Amino acid sequence: MKINTHIHTPYSFSAFESIRQAFELARQEGIEVLGINDFFVTDGYDEFNQLAQEFRIYPLFNVEFIGLLKEEQEAGIRVNDPGNPGRTYFCGKALKFPAYLSAGNQKKMDEVILESQKQTKEMILRLADCLTEAGAPFLLSFEEIKAKYAKELVRERHIAKALRVAINDHFSTESETSSFLTRLYSGKEPTVDLSDNSAFEGELRSRLLKAGGKAFVPEEASSFLPIPELMDIIIDAGGIPCYPVLLDDKNGNYTEFEGDKETLWKRLTELGVGAVELIPGRNNIEHLSSFVRFFHEKGFLVTFGTEHNTPEMTPLTVRAVGSTDLDSFLKDVSNDNTCVLVAHQNLLKNGKEGYLDPSGRCKTEQKAKFVLLGESILEQYFQKNAM
Repeated sequence: MKINTHIHTPYSFSAFESIRQAFELARQEGIEVLGINDFFVTDGYDEFNQLAQEFRIYPLFNVEFIGLLKEEQEAGIRVNDPGNPGRTYFCGKALKFPAYLSAGNQKKMDEVILESQKQTKEMILRLADCLTEAGAPFLLSFEEIKAKYAKELVRERHIAKALRVAINDHFSTESETSSFLTRLYSGKEPTVDLSDNSAFEGELRSRLLKAGGKAFVPEEASSFLPIPELMDIIIDAGGIPCYPVLLDDKNGNYTEFEGDKETLWKRLTELGVGAVELIPGRNNIEHLSSFVRFFHEKGFLVTFGTEHNTPEMTPLTVRAVGSTDLDSFLKDVSNDNTCVLVAHQNLLKNGKEGYLDPSGRCKTEQKAKFVLLGESILEQYFQKNAM
């Protein structure tokens, strides 16, 4: 099968203007299983499910959080955020649909989202001051950005997109744009191709919205839950806790947390994590294959996605750096482990126990049985939707 278990949608931030656009591209490329993986929210699940039926693609319901590994933070160890020690992106795979949380966990999530939006609003206010100082012929507000570019959740990337669009709308030549940006950047000239929307927004973020930027607002500690608490929330929602792996960067470097496979495996096992996910488009194929083989042999679930969490529109077909196709081993791993997620999601939907035991650990010794069950569920799904 052609599978992509991790894409973001406009309900958090996405290259796609709509979920429908994502499914149209998926159909063009022959994707058969597609997974929604938005930050913090499950608001897009209903629409995602409806479109999956329409396009005859099997939907996986996932979610992503940003949390903390406090021990690593205190030791200055970078996990999967290369700029912030201890800060950790973390996923829940194959949640129950419809999604719901217990009252206590829902309260925790509501508080995290509230803190996130407070920070975003403060950044927009600081940006307004920057725009005034630079003599901008426009201003931006939280309400405007939310209405035009977001759903319920406004994130830093939405601010950058709104700013880039406003600049392009108000300055007709590259010279005018460059002159304005130089004022906005406190005398520093822009260094990217301003016709490249992704690069332009990236520079706006790095110059203004990231640490050291004039509109930057640091997050409160309350914005990040410890990873064990996030795991409890994920399990409460029916999902499988999953560590999203950064792996090698464009220079072949790793974070301290991921630099040694054996150490990483032991730490994840200690936390009770039995699944990892990769975005191969940012990884060298040899590094990717070595890593996947190691964790596959340890019994971990290993899945792949494309993320689509930047303005750049890229294919949904999962490939490694340089548009290198995955080899047969990686495709088999993707196929089998996706079948496990499908089986887990389907069992929970029917009120049964899935791939996690009562303690929240993966049933690694039963993996083969879940693969077969997932294959059967997918076969029935495609037969039914082919009629």
